[in-house]
Amino acid sequence: MKKLLNQFGTGFSSYGKATTFIFKNGLWYYFIFPLLFNILLFVGGVSLINNATDLSIDWAMNQFNELNPEGIWGDILNWTRESLSWIIWIIFKIVFFYIFLLFGGYISLIALSPILTYLSEKTEEIITGNKYPFDILQLTRDIIRAVLIVVRNMCIQTLWVILFFIISFIPIIGWIVSFFGNIIISSYFYGFSFMDYTNERNKLNMKESIKHIKDNKGLATGLGFIFLLCFMIPFLGSIIASFISVIAVVAATMTMLENQKPKTESATTPELNK
Repeated sequence: MKKLLNQFGTGFSSYGKATTFIFKNGLWYYFIFPLLFNILLFVGGVSLINNATDLSIDWAMNQFNELNPEGIWGDILNWTRESLSWIIWIIFKIVFFYIFLLFGGYISLIALSPILTYLSEKTEEIITGNKYPFDILQLTRDIIRAVLIVVRNMCIQTLWVILFFIISFIPIIGWIVSFFGNIIISSYFYGFSFMDYTNERNKLNMKESIKHIKDNKGLATGLGFIFLLCFMIPFLGSIIASFISVIAVVAATMTMLENQKPKTESATTPELNK
């Protein structure tokens, strides 16, 4: 338990060092890519949810078209139509927010995977001096690997979400377990995705990477926790989280290189200790 808490603290606190590292080494321009992504996501997401809402409202209203009562019944019908429209609108917004809260982070990670893959590589290059010549085939493999990891994590998390949903029907205890369980699981799998960029460069296959991150689950949870918290901020959560993903990848790379320091101490010590 002590090891888990120490790892969690390390992952959580690494964001401050990563932020300093980014601006010190001129990597701030990577924040431009989340900005562009958020513009596209906002336009596409709003358009999609509005169209879905309008279609649902139109369908519901069509069910009343053949009914034309007069007098008080007509007033009741009109009130029912209006109320139903508002109920559908509210339900769609809530469902969209909940789904995006659970899986929006993965959408961001998939969309930004080419940028985050290269950023992790660039971070290691600055710290260790190890240069990775640009190879479009290798970069493509890295991106595919990153997307597969994200999809895998999303599927497993979905199973946990279903389990916690069932548990939530147990009064009080079920609510508490479900709430904190979802936070822990989501944080872990987000952190998992950030850590795997470094594991891939270290030539760990997916099975080896999964084992390595399980052995450092506290670190993964700490790295993913802040990213998850950002998504929980109403309205601006997805925007902030996409920017945080840049910091998270740098934080994960720096922390994992620090853990490898006994093996590569002469190369990594100068930058990591600054």
